[in-house]
Order: sequence, then C-alpha cells, then structure tokens
Amino acid sequence: MQARNPFLYAVLAIILTAIGHQSAFGKAEHLLPVPKIIAENEGASRFELGRPIALLSDSSCYVLDEFLKRFSNDKGGRGATISVRFVDDIQGSSEKPLAGYRREAYSLRVSADTVEILALNLVSLTRAAQTLWQLAEGWESGEEALEPVSITDWPAFPVRGFMHDCGRSYIDTREILHEIDLLSRFKVNTFHFHLTENQAWRMQILSYPQLTAAETMTRDQGKFYTQAECTFIERYARTRGVYVIPEIDMPGHSGAFARAMGHDMQTAEGKTELKRILAEVAAAFPLAPYIHIGADERQITDPTFLPEMAETVRRTGRKVVVWNPIRGVDIAAQDFCDMTQMWSTAGRAVPGKPNIDCRYNYINHFDCFADIVGLYKSNIYYQQAATDEAVGTVTAVWNDRPLPLQSDILRQNNFYACVLASAERAWKGGGEEYIEQGGVTLPPEGSDVYEEFADWERRFLFHKRHSLAGEPVPYVRQTNVRWLITDAFPNGGQAAAVLPPDTLGPQPLFVLGADTFRTRRATGAAVYLRHTWGGVVPAFFDDPQTGTTAYAWTFVYSPLEQTAGALVEFQNYSRSESDPSPFPSQWDRKGSRLWLNDEELLPPQWLGNPDEANPEQPLLNENFSARKPLEVRLRKGWNKVFLKLPYVPAPGVRLNKWMFTFVLTDPEGRNALDGITYDPAPRLPGTAE
Repeated sequence: MQARNPFLYAVLAIILTAIGHQSAFGKAEHLLPVPKIIAENEGASRFELGRPIALLSDSSCYVLDEFLKRFSNDKGGRGATISVRFVDDIQGSSEKPLAGYRREAYSLRVSADTVEILALNLVSLTRAAQTLWQLAEGWESGEEALEPVSITDWPAFPVRGFMHDCGRSYIDTREILHEIDLLSRFKVNTFHFHLTENQAWRMQILSYPQLTAAETMTRDQGKFYTQAECTFIERYARTRGVYVIPEIDMPGHSGAFARAMGHDMQTAEGKTELKRILAEVAAAFPLAPYIHIGADERQITDPTFLPEMAETVRRTGRKVVVWNPIRGVDIAAQDFCDMTQMWSTAGRAVPGKPNIDCRYNYINHFDCFADIVGLYKSNIYYQQAATDEAVGTVTAVWNDRPLPLQSDILRQNNFYACVLASAERAWKGGGEEYIEQGGVTLPPEGSDVYEEFADWERRFLFHKRHSLAGEPVPYVRQTNVRWLITDAFPNGGQAAAVLPPDTLGPQPLFVLGADTFRTRRATGAAVYLRHTWGGVVPAFFDDPQTGTTAYAWTFVYSPLEQTAGALVEFQNYSRSESDPSPFPSQWDRKGSRLWLNDEELLPPQWLGNPDEANPEQPLLNENFSARKPLEVRLRKGWNKVFLKLPYVPAPGVRLNKWMFTFVLTDPEGRNALDGITYDPAPRLPGTAE
C-alpha cells in the first residue's frame, strides 16, 4: 500500500484504529514535513527501541549518532541493526540541485530488527536520521518504537530557511544554536544570519574593532558575535545539515558602519575597508557556500561598488547573494551576483540565476492565524517544485520595532509555526495558488486546501506538545472556528453608527433601504477583511471600502459552565511599524467592539503610548501574544460571540489592515479549549454558505 497524499495514511490510521487493527501508520502520521512516498511494510512488526542497536556503516552523521545514544542501550534482549549504504541515486526521487548545497534525497525501510537506509551523502543521511527521530517520538504513551514503514523522500525546493535580523535586535548565541537544533529536526536547512544594520554592527572585525564598540550601537549596546562564535555557530549548524549564509548589508542599512568609520560605504575608504571586512567574514564562516552582501534600499551611486564587492567575495571561493530588487540597478543586466533573494512585490526572478522567494515571507508583518494560512497554502513563486530560477524560500524576521524580551521575537512573530509551515511547503512542494491569487482566507471544511492545512495544523500541534514543548508558540488550533460575516454596511464614516445587526442580532440577511446585506461563512481564529497588503494579497472582501461596517458572529457550545481564556485582537501590530497604541478602553483605533452573551468585553489597559509613534518605543501588550488571554465565563450550552467591525481611518496607523482575532483557549492561553463547538448558525436555517 503506497501513498503520495498525506491524508491517505492519516485517514488509514483513523480507520484501522477504529476497527481495532494495529495501524502501520499510527506514528508516521505525525511526520513533519510529510514524506513524498510512504508505504506500510505489510506483515512486519515494529522496531523496538531501548535495546542494543548496532550501526552497520562506513560512515555516520551527528544526528544518527545522537539517535543511537538516545535510543540504544545495553539492557540485553534481541539486538537490532541500522545499516547505511551510500548510493549514487535514490530510485524514484526527483531533486533539483543547487550549487553549494548537497542533495538530500534518502530512503529508509523499517522492519522488526533492521532499519535500512540508503543515502547519497552525509546531508542525505542526516535527513533520514531526522525522520527516525520523529518516528521515535510519535508515541503519546511513552512507548518507544519505529513503525514498520518504507519511506522515499526528497525536497521539492533545495532552500528552506529562516532569517534573524540580529543587527537590530541581538539574539544570543545559545538561543541561535537552540533554534538551529529544533528547526533542523524538521529539515530546515538554511540560516540566513543578518549581522549588520543601522542600529548596530554585530560581527567582530579584527581589523576595525570600532565597528562593535558600544557607543556606535543604538540598540542592545555592546552586544556582538566574536569570530569564534560565528565559526562555532556555522559548524554546529552543519552537523545538523544546516547551511549558514552570513550577511553584511551594503551600502544600505549601514548607519552603524558610518558612525564607527566616519564615512559612507561608497567612498574610496569605505570600499577598501569593506574588502578587508569581507575577507574576515569568509574566514569566520569557512563552510558558507554563499555570502550575502545586501545591496537593497539605498541608491547605488558608485557603479563599481557592487561588482567590486562581489569580486572580493568570489576570490574567497564563495558565491554572492544580493537582495532583489536593488534601487537603481538592473540585476539581470550585470553579472555581480550568483543568487538573488526576492523581497517586496517588486522582486522578480532574475533569468538564468537561482532566486529565493521572500516576497511575502516577512513574518514581522504577520498575525498569528490568518497569515499562516496564506503562507502554507501558497506555492513558492508560482512553482510546484524548484526550477533553475526558483530555488526555495527563507522566512524572515525583521525587528524594526524593539521587543522587551528575546523570547518576544519568537512569540509575537509566531516564529516556529511560520518557519515550519513555510519549510514544509518548500519540502513537499505544491500549493494551490501563489499568495497574490490565493490570499489568506481558509476555504471551508471539505475542500482540498482546508484538509491539507488542517492536516498540517494537527501535525504541528503534536510537535508543539513534544519537541517544541516549552517554546513560545502562540498558535492554537483554529480550523474548527467558524464564523458568519455580513456584507459591509455603509456607516457614513461613523464607527459608532447604529446599523441593523446592532438591533436585530445574528440573522441570515438584513435589509437597509433598498439594499439587501447577506452573510458568508469564514473559518479560522482570525479573518482578514482587508489584508496588510490590500490590493495585492486577497482577503475576505474583494474590494473593501472605507466608511463601512461589517459584523461577525459565532455561537460556542460548552458542555459545562466554565472559565476560559480568549485570544482577542483587532489590529495585529507589525513588529516593523511605529504605530501608536490603541486609545484607552478601545480595542483598536477603528472602534471595533466585542460582546459575549450580549455583555461587552473590554480591552486591557494598554501599556504603550497612544499619542506617539516612536520606532524605538518597544511593543508591549498591543498584540494578544504579548499579554494574558482575556478571562471569560462560558455558560453551559450555547454562547453568542458578536463583533462589530468598522472600517474607518485609523489615525497614526500606516498599514491599513482590517481584521479580527478570537479563539477560546485554556485560561493560560497555551492550548485551544477542548470539548467545545463553534457554529455560527445553530438556529439560523437558510444561511448562505
């Protein structure tokens, strides 16, 4: 029995369990990313761990060695073997190579006493070992065994990465290593290390120690990475199959350089210094196949600047990455780079070169629920699998706005969920549409897109309970949250205008004058009525107009009276914007309101400044992920949740998003509330689907 569709083996597991039959896919159903091909070894027993296990191989890798240390012991009993054979090709695989990256396809076969692995190289073997780890931790009961399965697997795209903006906000070395360790378990294979910014230069340069002097930094003063730390991070990452791409941003985002050196990068002195700097960068990252030289968001005034910097990098034996687009430069017309990283809507793949898609992967602009739907269901730059010009994606975190704690960077950006959703899409390929066509709205239950996302959510939440336990993960189950949302009523520009739903409550349709206003269903803990990048990324309304108000509601069935938490948000504050806090006693600056069982729920006391937009003022409790959940009391039976959503100008807010978030959780906000049902129309027959 063979399956390329992940839902097939998930459904099989449910069916076989229901009829009391041992399921061969009972633990393989948790694998993330899903393998390309998985088959049951019919008649085989599971491979018991916790006994003597011998490795039969001429070579091993760090992850496999650690697997054996963890799951093999000398307690006796029938012994077992893991055999590794290196081959030139994995039958059935189809992998797009990328210069500087090793091929990753592998196959493994698990039976009662033997695990047989075919690998192409040590990176390929690492991927097989990472799959074994996930198979071993798939037991909720504490038992340790591997299901008797055969897997053949390979990535659709060779680049699946994450980026930290350590130039703005320093992240300590221990945390970076921890993230590399966790993410590599899910076959994330690239860490883009953004080391320099206007706020600070974070990499030690022996030739110019003034670059990392505390007085040249405007944030996290005095914090930087020594060259020894950089080398250690890279070697640590490589043992886990992760490539590090260091970035020295030039000539843009170079305020810290100018303060330290006393001149601009595009001067004769600046170019001479940068050449020495790049030589030190290459020496500190001896394994890096690529060095990133930035080049974005600054007019290139010296036409020789980028070619000279690129040639300096190439003389070290490395390849050159630049951001795309570059202001005033036609990248395709010159040969100063070997790969581009597309950002913003204006980024376009350069013919004849590999390009990384980051155009809509800046998760510092993302909310925690709706945007991840768009991220997961989108394909990568219009492609189902890698081409010569589309090689993968990097999920980027830009910390223009400071956050109080290092962990807030992970929590408020929904870091682990976003990186792993994007990385699975890049591993498995596919995706129905590019986000510019498909948007961020989750289709209804029963659609292929819904079922695929729900399966990813199920698997991600399993790992949240296991390898990600204790990490700052604000994501909870949302695929069971269902809404009805009205057409938008004209409100004359008045957020407080009283309209039919205010007095009539939930109805299938409303009449106002000569116009009929209907309702439509939506799914998810958050719904964008207009996206952050409205006009480019589709949302619930095709063409939302200011001076209108929409209403949303659902009914929640609780089997008992209970106290719960509610995650509530009406504007997700981007970590790259200097928007002021909401006004006191208001959820947002548009006048959105929320009721539970006809009792209005009021926001917390905001800790930020509602009168000032300051890019260096930390984001505090503006986002739900940075505060305790709202405490609510549910009745036994049905509970009405009702939202009023004006779309009027929001003073001081640059990005004109229109959205809401509501989902019920345990009182701590860690997990979705169990045992409840969301139904927006339990008493409303005839409601439009």
